[in-house]
Amino acid sequence: MSTSALETVPVGGPTLPQERRLVTAIPGPASQALLERKAAAVSAGVGHTVPIEAVAAGGGVVVDADGNSLIDLGSGIAVTTVGNAHPAVVAAVQAQVAQFTHTCFMISPYESYVGVAEALNRLTPGSHAKKSALFNSGAEAVENAVKIARKHTGRSAVVAFDHAYHGRTNLTMALTAKSMPYKSGFGPFAGEVYRAPVSYPFRDGLSGPEAAARAISQIEKQVGADNLAAVIIEPILGEGGFIVPAEGFLAELVDWCRANGVVFIADEVQTGFARTGAMFASELFGIVPDLITTAKGIAGGLPLAAVTGRAEIMDASHLGGLGGTYGGNPIACAAALATIESFEQEDMARRADHIGGVLRGRLEAIQARDPRLGDIRGRGAMVAAEFVDPETGAPDAALATTVAKACIAEGVIVLTCGTYGNVMRFLPPLSIGDDLLHEAMDILDQELTAAEAGTAPTLAGDDAPRPDAD
Repeated sequence: MSTSALETVPVGGPTLPQERRLVTAIPGPASQALLERKAAAVSAGVGHTVPIEAVAAGGGVVVDADGNSLIDLGSGIAVTTVGNAHPAVVAAVQAQVAQFTHTCFMISPYESYVGVAEALNRLTPGSHAKKSALFNSGAEAVENAVKIARKHTGRSAVVAFDHAYHGRTNLTMALTAKSMPYKSGFGPFAGEVYRAPVSYPFRDGLSGPEAAARAISQIEKQVGADNLAAVIIEPILGEGGFIVPAEGFLAELVDWCRANGVVFIADEVQTGFARTGAMFASELFGIVPDLITTAKGIAGGLPLAAVTGRAEIMDASHLGGLGGTYGGNPIACAAALATIESFEQEDMARRADHIGGVLRGRLEAIQARDPRLGDIRGRGAMVAAEFVDPETGAPDAALATTVAKACIAEGVIVLTCGTYGNVMRFLPPLSIGDDLLHEAMDILDQELTAAEAGTAPTLAGDDAPRPDAD
C-alpha cells in the first residue's frame, strides 16, 4: 500500500458516505423508541455507551435509525479493526452459511478451524512449535489459558496485575483488578489468584527493570515461584487505561518466568491483530510469550477467540479437556481466515501506525496548551489521553465523562476507561479516513473548551451512564 493510500483511502466496509452527519439530537426518536424497548426487555445490568439504534456501519462511521452518521473511534471495543462489514469477510461468511452453520468441531471437524489454528501458529511471536485451540470470547480464552498452564505445571497459583482487565466470568473477574462495574457484588471469586504492581510510567516514575524488580519481589514473597503456574498480563493494558509499560518491564518478567518454570501468558485480546502497529503487541516489546490469548479483532466482528502457544504446553491437557459446543464455529472461522488475509494483504499494521501518528499528533498539540491532558500514550491505533487535575495530577473522571458524552452528542463515538475512570481511549477501525480522524479531534478540542466553560452539550434523556466498557 502506498503512503498516499495510507493517508487517504479507507479499506473495506459497505459503501456509506464517510461523513459526520447529525439530523437529530442524539438519541433521535427512532433510537429513543428502541432504548425504551431495551429498558423493558433487557436486563438492567446490560448497559450501553452510545444511545442510538445502529443500522449500518463501515469505513469510519456508524449510522443510526434516525439517519445520523457518527464517527467511530471505538470499533465495538477494538473488534471491527479490519473495518465493519469488510467485503472479504462478508463474502466468506455468506459462502460458509450456504454450506453449513455448525457441526461442533469436537464431533465433526472441518478445515476452517484447522486453518485458523495454522494461521495463529504462524503469526504469533516465536519460531518454536505451536498449537492452538479455539473458543468463543476473550474471557473464555483466558480461562482456558489458565487451565492449560495449571495442567502443564502441576501448580495452581496465578498472578495478574494492578489495573488488569481479563473478563467477566468468575475466574476472569478474579484476575480483573477493577471492582466497579465488573466485580462488585458478584463474589466469591476463584481462588489462588494474586496481584502484583504493574509498570505505570506516568504515575510511578519507575524504569522498566525497577518496576519489574518490584513486581517480582512481591510475587516471590507473597506467592512463591514454586507455587506459581502462570503470570498473565496485557502487553498494553486495555480497560485499565491503555497503560504502556516502561521499556524492559515485560522482558524482565518473561526472563523470570523462564528461570522459574512459570508460564507467561500474554492477554492480547485487545492488542492483537494489527491494532498496535504490529500483528501482536508482544512484538513491540521483543517478548515471546508461552501462551497468547486472542479474540476481538480476530474475526471481523464475529465471536471467536483462541489460545495459542508452545506445543508442549498446549498438549498438556488430557483428551477432551479443552473445547466447547460453539468454540471455533465454522462461520466465525471463515470470517477469521478472511480477516487475517486482509490484515496481511492490506498492510493494516502499517495503517495502524499511521492512524496512531495522526491521533497522537493532534492530542499532543492539545496537551501542549491544555494541562488537563496529563498523559498521551499508546501504540498504533490504540491511543489514550489521561485527564487530570492540572494542579495536583489527580485523576479527573468527571472531566473525562463530560467530554466523552459531549463528543457522542456531537456525533463522535469515544470510550472512556481506566481504573480511575479518567482515561479517554481511541480505537478507530483501520478503515477510517484521515479526514474523519481530524474532524473527530476537532470535536474533542471543541468539547474540552466547552467543558471548561460549562457549556458542553449533553445527550438527550441522559441518565448519566459512564461511557466505558471492557
